[in-house]
Amino acid sequence: MATPLEKWVDEQAKLTTPDRIYWCNGSEEEARRLVEIGIKEEKINGLPVFQKLNDKHWPNAYFHRSHPTDVARTEHLTFICHPDKETAGPNNNWMDPREAKEKMTKLFSGCMKGRTMYVLPYMMGHPKSPYAKACVQITDNSYVAVSMRLMTRMGKEALDRIGSSDDFVRGLHSIGDLNPDRRFIMHFPQEHLVWSFGSGYGGNALLGKKCFALRIASYLGLKEGWLAEHMLIMGIEDPKGKITYIAAALPSACGKTNLALMQSALPGYKIWTIGDDIAWLNIGPDGRLYAINPEAGFFGVAPGTSLKTNPQMIKTLKNDKFFPTLYTNTALDLDANEPWWNGLDGAIPKNIEDWQGNPWNPSMDTKAAHPNSRFTVSIYNCPSLSNEFDNPAGVPISAILLGGRRSSLVPLVMEAFNWQHGVFLGTRTGSETTAAAAHQVGVLRRDPMAMLPFCGYNMGDYFGHWLNIGKKLKQPPKIYSINWFRTDEDGKFIWPGFGENIRVIKWIIDRIGGKTGAKETPLGLVPELKDLDLSGLNIPQDKVKKLFAIDPSEWTAELQDIEKYFGQFGSHMPEAIWQEYRALAEKLGQSKSSKK
Repeated sequence: MATPLEKWVDEQAKLTTPDRIYWCNGSEEEARRLVEIGIKEEKINGLPVFQKLNDKHWPNAYFHRSHPTDVARTEHLTFICHPDKETAGPNNNWMDPREAKEKMTKLFSGCMKGRTMYVLPYMMGHPKSPYAKACVQITDNSYVAVSMRLMTRMGKEALDRIGSSDDFVRGLHSIGDLNPDRRFIMHFPQEHLVWSFGSGYGGNALLGKKCFALRIASYLGLKEGWLAEHMLIMGIEDPKGKITYIAAALPSACGKTNLALMQSALPGYKIWTIGDDIAWLNIGPDGRLYAINPEAGFFGVAPGTSLKTNPQMIKTLKNDKFFPTLYTNTALDLDANEPWWNGLDGAIPKNIEDWQGNPWNPSMDTKAAHPNSRFTVSIYNCPSLSNEFDNPAGVPISAILLGGRRSSLVPLVMEAFNWQHGVFLGTRTGSETTAAAAHQVGVLRRDPMAMLPFCGYNMGDYFGHWLNIGKKLKQPPKIYSINWFRTDEDGKFIWPGFGENIRVIKWIIDRIGGKTGAKETPLGLVPELKDLDLSGLNIPQDKVKKLFAIDPSEWTAELQDIEKYFGQFGSHMPEAIWQEYRALAEKLGQSKSSKK
C-alpha cells in the first residue's frame, strides 16, 4: 500500500507529466551526476545550467547564469494564502487559497513534459533534533536539486523520519517557462504547503529556505509555541574559554553574514559560527531559549565579500570538503576561468565577462557581477563552524541582537529594560535605503525583527507571540538594539564595523555576566564609555559620544512614523507594545504625538 508521501508524489506527477521521476538520496556521487546533467543536458535561456570553472583557487567551482529577469526574490508575486485576509495581515500579499490553487494548477498542468521530476526528501535541522522538520520538495531543475543538497540535510534520514506518516512539509516547484508574468510563490501555512512556479532563483526556488524555514515555520511556531526567525546564531569564546551564544536579526545590507563569521579584532576572543540567516528558537526543558540553524549551507551575496570584509567566508569558499560550490550571476575572469565580483581582493582581471555574458571593464557604468549575485556553499566548509552545530538540542541563547541601518537617532548599542521593552525595540527597527537599493537615499523602511518579508501571518499577532514566549521563559535572554551605521557631519560611518564589532559584543557579554554597569537613557541602557574597549581604535572622543547621542527633539518625526506603522495592525497590535510606545514618547517629552 502506498504511503502518503508516495501518493502525493504520484499526484504531482499526474499534474505535471514529467518524462522521468528521480528520487534524490543526497550523496556526493549523485550531486556530481546532477551537475554533469546540468552541463550536458539541461538548459536555461539557451545556456547549460552549469559551467565548470577552474577550481585551482576556487575548489569544486561551478557557474550558473539565471534568466536575466530572474535574479531576486519576487516579493510582489509572493502570496500567503490563509483562508482569510485578516490572518495574513497587512504585511503580506494575500490570495484566497481556492483561487491560488486554481491559478497554480493551470500553470503546473503538463509543465514538466520533456523534463525530469526530482524528488528531494530533506530535513530542516539535525535529523535527531526534536526541533527539526521533515520536508519534501519536487523540482524540475538540476540547479535547485544540487543547491538543496548544499542548503539542507537531504536523503534517507528525511525519508526515515517521514515513514508512513502524513507529517511532512510539501513543496512543488517548476521553473516553468521563466516568464516574469507567470511567476508565483504561493504559501499555504495551514496545509504546510508551498507551490512555486516560474523562477529558478534561490529565494523563490529553494523552498526549504525563506518559504518554509521562515514563512511556513513562523506560522507553525505560532501554533506550536516557538519562533522561526531571520537571525544568525554565533558563539563568542572569551580568553578564558567560556562560550556565550547569541542570535541577531539584521535586515539585508546590514552585515548579518559578516557578523556570523566575524574574525575578532580583540586578542583572545574567538567566533564560532552556527548560522548566518535563520534561527529556530525553542523553549528547552530547563526553561531557557535554545536555537538551532535549520539550514546546512550559506546562500550569500558575493559582491563586497573579501578577505577584508569576511575572511572566514573566503576561506569557506576555498575549502574543498563538500561538493560542489556554486556561483550564480557573478562575473567571470575569462583568462583564469574563475568567478569574480566587485569588491573581491586583488587587481581587477583584464578579461572580464559580466553576469549576462557581455565584455566588461572598470570604465563602464555597470557592475560586472549582479548586485544580488550569490554563492551557495556547504556550512561544513566553514573553518569557524561551531562544534555545537550538529547538537540536536541546539545552543542556549543568552542575548538577542536587533539591528538596522540608521545614520542617526539609534545608538551603537543599547540594552532593553526587560523582555517586553526588547520586543518593542524589535517592532520599530528598520533601515534607511542605500543608493544601491533605491533611487532615494535615506528613506526609512520599517522591518520588525528583520522579518517583514518573511512572517507568514499578521505581524501584530507575531508581536504578541514574541511577548508570550517571553512569559514562558525562566531565564529570558537580554535583548539589545545595535546600529553599526551612525554617520558624522560628513556622512561617513563613525564606527569601523567588521571585526571591530567584537568590542560591542564584549560589552554585551560583560553585561550578561554582570561584570559591568550601564547608563539609563530614555531609549534603553547604554555603555559608560569607560566600559567600552576602544583600545587601538583611532576614533576622536567627540565622535565616540556621537555614537550614543540621543536628542529628544530629533525624535518627533520618528515617533509619528512608528505610531503610523503600528496603527496598520489595528486590533492585532498588542496593548503592551502601545504601552512601551507611550512610555518612550513621555520620556522623550513627545507624549502629545501618541493618539493611543
